[in-house]
Amino acid sequence: MGAKMVDFNGWDMPVEYPPSGERKSGGLIAEHLAVRTGVGIFDVSHMGDIRVHGPEALAAIQHITINDASKLNTSQAQYSAMLYPQGTFVDDVIVHKMADDDYLIVINAGTREKDCNWVRDNAAGFNCRADDLSDQFTQIAIQGPRGVDLLQKLTDANLSAVKFYWFTHGTVCGLKNILIARTGYTAEDGFEIYVPSDEATSARVWYDVLDAGKEFGVLPCGLGARNTLRLEGKLPLYGHEISDTINVWEAGLDRFCKLDKAEFTGQDELVRAKAEGITRTLVGLEMVDRGIARDGYKVLSPIGAEIGYVTSGSPAPFLKKNIALAYVPPSHSTLDTELAIEIRGQAVKARVVPTPFYKRPKKSG
Repeated sequence: MGAKMVDFNGWDMPVEYPPSGERKSGGLIAEHLAVRTGVGIFDVSHMGDIRVHGPEALAAIQHITINDASKLNTSQAQYSAMLYPQGTFVDDVIVHKMADDDYLIVINAGTREKDCNWVRDNAAGFNCRADDLSDQFTQIAIQGPRGVDLLQKLTDANLSAVKFYWFTHGTVCGLKNILIARTGYTAEDGFEIYVPSDEATSARVWYDVLDAGKEFGVLPCGLGARNTLRLEGKLPLYGHEISDTINVWEAGLDRFCKLDKAEFTGQDELVRAKAEGITRTLVGLEMVDRGIARDGYKVLSPIGAEIGYVTSGSPAPFLKKNIALAYVPPSHSTLDTELAIEIRGQAVKARVVPTPFYKRPKKSG
């Protein structure tokens, strides 16, 4: 479709799509705004999928993830993470409960091989199997306030009955028993569908979705918009806000970590780290002076001392501001604290602001 392509963890991925034919707009900003105000679609087939199933599948999931999967109902999903024994991140994941003894873990592309090996190794002591199903699915994300209207044209499933972070199965584009999850990585409403990965089928579905979305102004979207959308929503990216050197408390993901559930890998170290207290915390920054804080830039105190670093930063197309996430000491994390970002040798003013930067409007009624 004429997209600008880049290597992304070994995958040939679109950064953005240009205007073409009937598509009068395109590019990162147009794609971002389409998702915030209408609908955009993403090919996210690079994401990985691990099925954990068997009599002790729940026990295995509880052991390898930080959230409490015992609270899940069938057809419900939860955000979670897998940790190393030292309490730092293997990866963040979404756990779907398919049945009492059957779970699907959706993992990130860049950590796929590591994650699959980690799950297999750490589930080995339980009476269950861990199967890598990543190559069996093409995953298409349909995101934005009009996403439900678009997808409803293509499926017999009652999408209005599917709550956020729940899923169902239905016929999509003539394909039966397709997993339809009300999840996404854009801080917007929307769905992710899992269709057979053969090229002919997945390409047909992609174009069927685009065709059905014309009346809603649908745009194909690339990695650029995916990144700015998730940044506005303060959704973490592995290797940036979370990594094998960052723990749950530092990343501000406390609400997903259930220390009172059954034992899980990294739990003891997290208990110790919580008692000791953190020396850095993730904050949101808004640029006060002209400048864009980019990943890896130094964060400076008001007197010019280096105190932290930017994990992710860019212009926010919908908010029309330059924003960033950064790790700084707790002493510099209070809202409205004035800091600076070192940009090309210059200290450019920024201030600590509430996060997430963007919250989607609540529906009335």
